[in-house]
Amino acid sequence: MLQRRQFLRFARSRYFSTDDYWLHVNRAVMACRFEVTMPRGQADAVAAGKRALDIAGRIEEQLTVFRETSEVSHINRNAASQAIRVEDSLWELLSRCLDLHRTSEGAFDITSAPLSRCWGFLRRQGRVPDPDEIDKALSVVGSDKLRFDDQARTIRFQLAGVELNFGSIGKGYALDQMARALRGAVETALLGAGSSSLLAIGAGYLREGGWKIGIRHPFRKDRRIAVLRLRDCAMSTSGCEEQFFEYQGKRYGHIIDPRTGQPAEGVASATVIAASAELTDALATALYVGGVELAERFCASNPGVMAIILETGSTRPAILGGNQNCSVELMSE
Repeated sequence: MLQRRQFLRFARSRYFSTDDYWLHVNRAVMACRFEVTMPRGQADAVAAGKRALDIAGRIEEQLTVFRETSEVSHINRNAASQAIRVEDSLWELLSRCLDLHRTSEGAFDITSAPLSRCWGFLRRQGRVPDPDEIDKALSVVGSDKLRFDDQARTIRFQLAGVELNFGSIGKGYALDQMARALRGAVETALLGAGSSSLLAIGAGYLREGGWKIGIRHPFRKDRRIAVLRLRDCAMSTSGCEEQFFEYQGKRYGHIIDPRTGQPAEGVASATVIAASAELTDALATALYVGGVELAERFCASNPGVMAIILETGSTRPAILGGNQNCSVELMSE
């Protein structure tokens, strides 16, 4: 997870005069706190931040599966029986999700909610399901079960029980849309969605060349595994140190591999840096599932994507790929 607030307090005391302050504008959206952080001196900064947060709220209204009135809930209720027309921005998001499903070798999948449900994670009541339950959930999971009409911009599900859930990409998508609205209105800002995703506009007012962000060790909260300096790019981190349960001495995390139906194993923490928060949000989950080998293949074929993967049992993370707007300093033991 990201130690953003702790750093900002440190930065203010070290790099700013007593007359300089950060402005924080925040709102509860998508079951977490969305926040915009800006230097005080920027004109109309608070109003711009509030307008950006309004965008996140509207996106939640469209994507949430926890409100019957959302567009995604409407699709989930009806697309097994008829083709459903999709609003243009959601259609474009769906198209990018299909591309990510393909390029992540199936590790990212917006239809995986039935698996999370059978493992009890949607209600934070973890349980080990019977093999038959997992098989039943797997039968309705897979983006290959989505049928699209590009001309009519409609979606239909191949089977009853298929459903969409944008929980692994929605926060990043919202941050990108917020940043689009803020660029031009502010010189520099740091946008955050909970403790997992950040997007930097500009480089802040730091002498060290970027917004300085610590990646916390997944199991030792007093330690960081790396410190990043971000300039006009995004980052996201995935891990299971907060959502997990133990059964008969084995630990089960909430990130499920949609290809096997089993909780992902082998990775303790996956951080991704790229130009888009939508991409980093989705890839942090996918590379947590696919591990170092998938990260190597993805970063090799997608310049500008950097992954920092801490494997289970390792003391030092692997760094794959690179991003010219991000520098990395690994922390020693």
